[in-house]
This record gives sequence, C-alpha cells and structure tokens, in this order.
Amino acid sequence: MAFSRDTPIYSQIADDIRRQILECTARAGDRLLSTTEYAATYRINPATAAKAFNILEAEGLVEKRRGLGVYVTESAHAVLLERRRSRFYDDVVVPCVAEGYRLGLTIDEVLAAVARAAEHLSEKDTTHE
Repeated sequence: MAFSRDTPIYSQIADDIRRQILECTARAGDRLLSTTEYAATYRINPATAAKAFNILEAEGLVEKRRGLGVYVTESAHAVLLERRRSRFYDDVVVPCVAEGYRLGLTIDEVLAAVARAAEHLSEKDTTHE
C-alpha cells in the first residue's frame, strides 16, 4: 500500500480496510494486521494505525480483542453495503444524469448508455468464469 500525501494516512488505512471488506478479501471473523504490524509493515507511527482502527471500531466494522488483535465484525460487510447503497442515488445517479443533460442527452439516451454499460460489465463478468 502506497500512501498519498493528499489524505491523512489513518484515513487511507481505514479506506483500504473498508475496500477489503466490501470486496470480501477481509471477511467476518478475519484477523487484521495489528497496530504494531501496520506500523512495522508500512513504517508509520503505531498511533496512526490505532486511529484508523478506532474509526473502524466506532463504525462497527472491526472489534478489538484484547491480546488477540483486531477482527472484522460479522455485520461489517452488510453495514458497508447499506451505507454505499444509501449514497448511490446522490453520489452516482444524480451526477450521471446531470452530466448527460449537460451533454445534451435525453433521458432515453442516458438510460441507453447505462444499459450499454451494464451489458458490457456483465459480458466481462462471464468471460472471467
């Protein structure tokens, strides 16, 4: 993991763990790197990793087990999916339609573009099976 200078490192760590949970590379019950392991692996201050874990714990995505480490909670994936789904309309649909209108597209043309994208993505999914 290479860190960007634009965003605090603790935020990048938290975002990376959220991504892992959403992509199911970190599943419920999985043990994550400890604060010390993050610090050693990425050459960061342990307090930076601890801040990321504190944020994720407050969100209900991880739980700290004293002496054992940090684990992904049973509900983490569902929590993240629900959060992303609730933001989907405002974060994705509205900007997409607005951009289509700025380009002079009709709603039918915007919907056709979405349908083409969905078809293209489903073709890509079936070629990897």
